[in-house]
Amino acid sequence: MHVPDGFINTPVSAATGVIAAGAIAVSLRGARKELDERTAPLAGLVAAFIFSVQMLNFPVAAGTSGHLLGGALAAILVGPYTGVLCVSVVLLMQGILFADGGLTALGVNITDMAIVTTVVAYAVFRGLVKVLPRRRSSITFASFAAALLSVPAAALAFTAMYALGGTTDVPIGKVLTAMVGVHVLIGIGEAAITALTVGAVIAVRPDLVYGARGLTAPLKLRVGGELVDAPASAPVPVAARTKTSTRKGPSTRKIWGTGLIAALVLAGFVSFYASASPDGLEKVAHDKGIDANTKPHHTEDSPFAGYSLKDVSNSRLAGGIAGAVGVGATIAVGSGVFWVIRRRRTDTTTPARIAESV
Repeated sequence: MHVPDGFINTPVSAATGVIAAGAIAVSLRGARKELDERTAPLAGLVAAFIFSVQMLNFPVAAGTSGHLLGGALAAILVGPYTGVLCVSVVLLMQGILFADGGLTALGVNITDMAIVTTVVAYAVFRGLVKVLPRRRSSITFASFAAALLSVPAAALAFTAMYALGGTTDVPIGKVLTAMVGVHVLIGIGEAAITALTVGAVIAVRPDLVYGARGLTAPLKLRVGGELVDAPASAPVPVAARTKTSTRKGPSTRKIWGTGLIAALVLAGFVSFYASASPDGLEKVAHDKGIDANTKPHHTEDSPFAGYSLKDVSNSRLAGGIAGAVGVGATIAVGSGVFWVIRRRRTDTTTPARIAESV
């Protein structure tokens, strides 16, 4: 689904750039309410995990492959605002380091892969959670359905952008049919990966899953010698927590370490066995002639372009190093962004300010 430079004309690319910038600005503000001292460190890990799984193209049909988009997974694990930021960081790293997705098309890609998938997935997820029984299996099922629908929604969004600013003369009906058809199949893979990942985290630490927060007991605060429920919308300083609010299951540090190892293994080793077939957009673009005006990537001379390290003859080693570098860069940039957001949240939720608001 990574759109290269040349597919969409300059006016529409610029318009989507404005939309993407506005959505990121809103998400930076909204993420303050979603992240706390437990989940902020995990948000960077979620971005790195999405990056690593996106390297694992899986076959779908007729010489076509697909890969995770990640909007649904990020929204459910860390919240919709933070989810937009996670996928945006991934797209930025892919465009700059690996020449994957055009730089002038960055607004198109963020709008399509970060905003549309996250918004659609989280809306479907919340709608299902409200009507399903309040148990963990409902969260997993809602995750599957939300991810499944988010992928063809992104295909529809690309088709709309192509209808407005496509640089080739291809009947829009053919583009719509081809894009939605192949991405419904890719959506099944997206749904399976999302549900399995969300289910795995819920099994060990449901309190770390944003979409499952209603399933966990409320945090307790000691106020005037008595324990009271903390407001759901108010982040709580570490010093105000009591022993009764400690988590059950592996520590956040262990979860973070396990997730980082998994991301490195997937990107640095398992990715070597990914499908080499073109992904859904590449296949449709080639078959329908959408790619006739594709422009060279601005960072095609990057040492890691194409997810491989130049001047290294061993393809397995070159791809492994590139994957590990991608995971490291993504988690570094993502963690930096979320650390700043967390600090700004902490600055507005000091004990003195909490006391003033009571």
